[in-house]
Amino acid sequence: VQLQASGGGLVQAGGSLGLSCAASGGTLSKYHMGWFRQAPGKEREFVSAIRWSDGDTVSSNSLKGRFTISKDNAKDTIYLQMNSLQSEDTALYYCAARNTRSFRVTLTREASVYQYWGRGTQVTVSA
Repeated sequence: VQLQASGGGLVQAGGSLGLSCAASGGTLSKYHMGWFRQAPGKEREFVSAIRWSDGDTVSSNSLKGRFTISKDNAKDTIYLQMNSLQSEDTALYYCAARNTRSFRVTLTREASVYQYWGRGTQVTVSA
């Protein structure tokens, strides 16, 4: 599976931005897809994930309410809607995919289980 993230850019604090991640090269029915981010000098951080088969989601507790993950089955694409952006949201945002080979695997926040990663898209929030 190949992942192509897009939609990053520069936004003022308090603003909104939407990211997209298009998947290709595989059937996503047993996949989990997620968003992670990494700020300069910091560890990669989980943002949100979605189970392709039923749309179930899990999100970072610290970001819940501001960030929303969704998917479009017809386009094999996931989205991340980010609202009320703050300077600490500045980071390189990655989408990732995990082939669970099952419809029943619990969503996880752990980056190490995701087998496929996109290149990342930069989000910069100015104060």
